[in-house]
Amino acid sequence: MDKYVYSFEEGSADMKGLLGGKGSNLAEMTSIGLNVPAGFTVTTEACLGYLEKEKMPEQVKEQMKEYMGKLEEQMGQKFGDPEDPLLVSVRSGAAVSMPGMMDTILNLGLNDETLNGLVKKTDERFAYDSYRRFVNMFGEVVRGIPHKEFEKIMDEVKEKRGADKDVDLKAEGMKEVTEKYKELVGDIPSDPWEQLVEATKAVFASWDNERAIRYRELNDLPHDMGTAVNVQSMVYGNTGDDSGRGVAFTRDPSTGENKIYGEFLRNAQGEDVVAGIRTPLHISDLKKLWPDIYEELEEVCGILEDKYKDMQDLEFTIEEKELYILQTRTGKRTPNAAVKIAHDMYEEGIISKNVALLRVEGDQIEKILHKRIDPEAELDKLTQGLNASPGAASGKVVFDSDEAEKRGEEGKAVILVRPETTPEDIHGLAAAQGVLTSRGGMTSHAAVVARGMGKPCVAGAEEINIDLEAEKFEVDGRTLEKNDIITIDGTTGDVIFGEAPLIEPEFTDEFEKLLGWADDIRKMGVWTNADTPEDAEKALEFGAEGIGLCRTEHMFFEPGRLEAVHEMIISENKEQREKALKKLLPMQKEDFKELFKVMDSLPLTIRLLDPPLHEFAPTDEKSQRELAEKIDADVETIKKRVERLKEANPMLGHRGCRLGITYPEIYQMQVKAILEAALEAKEEGIDVIPNIMIPLAGDVNEVKNVKEKVVKPVHEEVFEDREEIDYKVGTMIEIPRAALTADKIAEEAEFFSFGTNDLTQMGLGFSRDDVGTFVPNYIDEGILEEDPFQVLDQEGIGQLVEMGTERGRKTKEDLSVGICGEHGGEPSSVKFCYRSDLDYVSCSPYRVPVARIAAAQVVIEDEIEVDEGVDGY
Repeated sequence: MDKYVYSFEEGSADMKGLLGGKGSNLAEMTSIGLNVPAGFTVTTEACLGYLEKEKMPEQVKEQMKEYMGKLEEQMGQKFGDPEDPLLVSVRSGAAVSMPGMMDTILNLGLNDETLNGLVKKTDERFAYDSYRRFVNMFGEVVRGIPHKEFEKIMDEVKEKRGADKDVDLKAEGMKEVTEKYKELVGDIPSDPWEQLVEATKAVFASWDNERAIRYRELNDLPHDMGTAVNVQSMVYGNTGDDSGRGVAFTRDPSTGENKIYGEFLRNAQGEDVVAGIRTPLHISDLKKLWPDIYEELEEVCGILEDKYKDMQDLEFTIEEKELYILQTRTGKRTPNAAVKIAHDMYEEGIISKNVALLRVEGDQIEKILHKRIDPEAELDKLTQGLNASPGAASGKVVFDSDEAEKRGEEGKAVILVRPETTPEDIHGLAAAQGVLTSRGGMTSHAAVVARGMGKPCVAGAEEINIDLEAEKFEVDGRTLEKNDIITIDGTTGDVIFGEAPLIEPEFTDEFEKLLGWADDIRKMGVWTNADTPEDAEKALEFGAEGIGLCRTEHMFFEPGRLEAVHEMIISENKEQREKALKKLLPMQKEDFKELFKVMDSLPLTIRLLDPPLHEFAPTDEKSQRELAEKIDADVETIKKRVERLKEANPMLGHRGCRLGITYPEIYQMQVKAILEAALEAKEEGIDVIPNIMIPLAGDVNEVKNVKEKVVKPVHEEVFEDREEIDYKVGTMIEIPRAALTADKIAEEAEFFSFGTNDLTQMGLGFSRDDVGTFVPNYIDEGILEEDPFQVLDQEGIGQLVEMGTERGRKTKEDLSVGICGEHGGEPSSVKFCYRSDLDYVSCSPYRVPVARIAAAQVVIEDEIEVDEGVDGY
């Protein structure tokens, strides 16, 4: 016969999949001798069976009756006895902690008859207080009556009887509340057994309530775990002033400091501590009030940390000065607290360095590096887009990049709001505190540039309707205009009206130590994507070991260069293009030289021009007129040239190496700038390691063409009378065909770098700028687990990465292989890269610490035997 019910004496901490986190921990605490009220657990399997058939199996009910009999023997009381009734609590408990997401019923077993027994055994006020709590919770959980209806009755009775707080009501007042609650709820089974069955079914059903589903979605938890139900004998914190209810953390969950943190209330039960009915006392007040109990609580905290090897969040009840522990679970904590607790527990000898590193999650590291919204703040949320670049920022709304730059130079905080951004908006992005777009995805221009700059970005906020001419946007019936203040949270995707309070990033010694431990363990390199010396310096601060992607196109928009770029674009022949490129050469050379200086002795991988030329073209009439005047050309000629550059599908069009093959002079200028910059930097004592990267190659002949017609002639020119320097020429693998024919491409390429943004786009057939229109729905429908532009699609695109690496190294055994898409800073993707034998990952500067931690974690997970102790929930 299948077993669906376990007593606390039968379970253990390693049974949380079956008993839920709460049930398994109650069993574990019972086994180590803590004072835990007796009870039993109905398993998650019973829950899933009930949810599937919408009927409680008879086998489950029979076992519950059997275990209720055993509980009666333990307690020396009878369930439903009118003289000395056994009362129980019914609580949910999933395998993974979901605080407050599901339901609880206390004092179950009370009815008009058993109430009299409780009155005789205790007193009338306590008995009615317990009864009204049961009716309230049964009404909410089983009958679905809103909590505010019960609050309304309580407030009316308190006002009528002149009571300020619930505890001020005398017995008659509590009796009146109870009777009114019973009228509100209607039929409540008088048979305690029927109450228990209905309550168990309701708690099972709470697994699928809206808030529980939303919580699982927000925390990437599976929907098929189910919840267990814990039936536990009642202990009472509401018997009088020598009793109480409390919540405690074994360490401060905000700071990580090693001291008990929490609150308690005298003469309280259930959720009173957190419900805001009365102002709770700080846990330190317990030490003054009942020092012996506080000392016992301290001892319990030490026992639990020693057992679970992690900070614990526990609930306790004091009944007539006797301490009972009702539950424990791994405590939620802030990112900074997570780092400090992991570090301190290693220093205290509780866990190893390896376990400490596993305790810190990538998203916690990323939050430490950016400003974040105060979690206690009340917010006026306008909408939600994609969390494209982490961090939070507030500022006045502006719709124009030139204005953003002007305001930024004046020291004013602005948020740039655009339907989407293009390379021409780079100066506005640089000046703004953050960027909000109504279109685009996780790898859109705005997202990629913002991440590189360490600025928050919310992209693809499609509910926003932007009117650039009127300089306003509408969302959900509200209109915001230029200069209105908004806050964007690039970590969550939230767009908030007004200036939200922000918490500044804090870099601690513990954080630095943790990163150092990671570097001692990891075997894969961590590089960065950086286009400017400032970006490169920031990345080095965060521990980058090279630049895996320098995008040369972003340099074209620096002051004084756009005119030459425009001149190159509208050129009708090679001679005109070369004339414009001659102006750009010294500028590009200086850019690269500055980067070589910053990256002294570290590799610098420079990608040749990748975007199509139309992205740089002057599209508005004003810009076209200004260009015509500057280069003495006809406006109509410029318009026609710009029109000819337009493509039906530019992401698959005339870009990348196709551009360099069609117009080799463009790539020749860039290669010459790279080599001359490297030479000059070397002559100044800089150790240069240049890598030239050819973008978007899908055929070996494309790489061969660029090497022969671009790199070779420039090499001969630059080194004709100067000492040669070592450099490599490689390619990005971002077209599926390149991965499939990697063995051929490796004949010409000296290194591979997987551009997983484009590889994902082409492999899945998803436009990375338009995924916001359907990918969230795909995730809701369970078609996709994650946005593939945020988390690498290991099953599909991952095969191309593995195949390309394996085939490339069959041709060239020592082929250097890395990744330079944004996946290079996402923890699970970083781990996949290590398992796929890549040499390094490259990501935006602010994700470098995340990648360092993840690269160490994968070594620990795969290659080091770790005794992590019991993971508590």
